[in-house]
Formats: sequence, C-alpha cells, structure tokens
Amino acid sequence: MPVEIGLWRLGDSPKKLAISTLDAECVLENALEKDLSILAGGLMLVGRQIATSYGKFIDMLAMTASGDLVVIELKRSRTPREVVAQLLDYASWVETLSYEEIANIFSDKNSGRKLEEAFDDTFGLSLPEQINNSHELIVVASELDLSTERIINYLSENYGVPVNAVFFRFYRDDGRDYLARTWLIDPKDAERKVSQSKAKKGGEPWNGRDFYISLGECEYRNWEDCRKYGFISGGQGKWYSQTLKLLFPGSRVFVNIPATGYVGVGVVKEAAVPVSEFTVIHEGNQIPILKMPLQAPQMNKNSEDPVLSEYLVRVDWLKAVPKSEAYWEKGFFALQHTACRLTSSFTIERLSQHFGLDD
Repeated sequence: MPVEIGLWRLGDSPKKLAISTLDAECVLENALEKDLSILAGGLMLVGRQIATSYGKFIDMLAMTASGDLVVIELKRSRTPREVVAQLLDYASWVETLSYEEIANIFSDKNSGRKLEEAFDDTFGLSLPEQINNSHELIVVASELDLSTERIINYLSENYGVPVNAVFFRFYRDDGRDYLARTWLIDPKDAERKVSQSKAKKGGEPWNGRDFYISLGECEYRNWEDCRKYGFISGGQGKWYSQTLKLLFPGSRVFVNIPATGYVGVGVVKEAAVPVSEFTVIHEGNQIPILKMPLQAPQMNKNSEDPVLSEYLVRVDWLKAVPKSEAYWEKGFFALQHTACRLTSSFTIERLSQHFGLDD
C-alpha cells in the first residue's frame, strides 16, 4: 500500500488540513497538462485524449528523454478490472506505433509543431533515431481500492509489466489549494523489476543503484577538482547536464574519463545543482565552489544561465585515484552520455574488484 500523506499547518497549535472535496480528476488532469513534472520529472506531453485505432481514447500520452512512451490514465469511477484492463489494452496499441505515427499524433495535438523541435526544447537532446522501444503505464487516482492495488502489484512483481499507480490528495487552507503525491510502487523499484524482466529476453537487468559517468575533462571541469572537493559535473549545454538528473541520493557512480579509463566510484549525496549553488566545507566554513582554487579555469562560465551552466552532483568517494592511475579493460562499458544506468555486470564486477569494494 502507498504511504498516506497528512498535512498540518503549524502555529500555536498544529492544525491538520482536511482533504478537499474538489472534483479531483478534472482538476488534476488540467494541472498535469500544464506541468507534467507534478506527476514525474523528465516527461514531455505528447497529447491528451489520444484516439486509438479501435475507437478508445488515452487520457494522456507522454514521452521520456529516451524516446519511450508513457500512458497516463485517470481512474475516474471505473472498476479495478476496467481501469487495469484498459491500460493493458492501450499498451498493446501503443507498442505498435511507428516513429511517423507518433510524430503525426504529436503534431495533431500541438498545432502542427514538430516532435523533433519540441523534444529538443524539452530535453536539450536530439530525438533518438529509434523511439518507443518500451513504454510505461500509470494509473492516476485520488484514491485506489485494494483490488486494483493487488492487480498492479501482481503484474509488476511477477511479470515485470511496467505499470504503476500514483495517488494525489487535494487540500485547501486559507483560500489556497495544495496537491500531495505518493506512488503505489517506488518508481525506482518499478524500473528495477521491469529491467529484470527484460533481462530474461536477452539483456542485462539494472540493479537500481549503479550509474555510469562520463567525465569529459576540459576548461570547464577537471577530475582533480572532482576528486578533491567531492563531486562530478557536466554542463555547457542541456544535453550534457540533463542526464545528471537521473542520479539520486544513495545511488552509486562509476566515473570514466573518455579515452583514459575509470578513475573512481562513489555514492551520490545530493541531487544535481548549478555550479553557482554548490558549496564545500573549507576550514570549518561553507564556501562556494567557485571561490575555491580550481584546476578547471572556466568552471564559472555561463554560471548564471540555467541551460548552459555547469551542474554539480555531490559525491562521497569510496575510491578515487589520480588520472595517471586510471583503469581500463577490454569490454568495459563506455558511452558519450554524461550519466546513464550501468547494466554491464562485467564492468561492475571487475571495477568492484579493482577498487576493493565490498560487493
């Protein structure tokens, strides 16, 4: 079951806010159309009320930065069997959509705008040549009965079906409306289960924790700065910084310097922030990183531009070695993306042995 959320207004005597009786589904769908980050980060709305080939309509269709589709369906007053069956039915149609069909759907729902342009504006990336390689299914509800919860958990846990449910609660206080969100299944756990299911078909599963980092040294970033002050970074363009948002506190990163080798492994402590907001402790004082002596001479370039700025992720190093001691073996994983999920068990196992990790 999801964790129930309660809100209290603090004062002389804390007051618990009552759940609002607003028309939750209508208000919520309008709010999601304006800002899908309310549901989850890293989504671009393709459109609302998408007509399928058999006369049904998908409430909302979205796309991830990987070009995968997300079917979002509001439960409304339907029964558990109806809403889950409807989602699975939509999934069987969505997985057949071609690049051209998705582009046409987007154009029809967005006044003729090109999918490629909107994708670049949203993610700072070029649309992949292949899209819709996988999909996700999300039930949105203000409440959900135990039967629906059991069905969703069963499909996700036993068969790796990429289905989840998200709950929203509306609160009203002093003339203002508030929205609270909680997931039935932690999205990271859901992704891990789907990854394990896909592994049965020939790929390797993601363990839900490990990430690959490509640290391209230049005038904006230097490995010795990262090693000394405890961070990794990427930036000078949305394409280079966007993937750092995948990292979450507690995740583990393996850092590779392109054409050199792996130089460190550490645990993420905080989410990515612009370089202008990153601080370090020096002689007992909290000091902005840009006021510290740095090997990278232009880390401050574009620091006031949220798109072009360098972004830093705080890391607690488990092992970090000088560039001269970088380690590489034939067959190691490497990619141009600043950050991505690391699924190569060979790379993880060999680096764990080399850096003396416990697992």
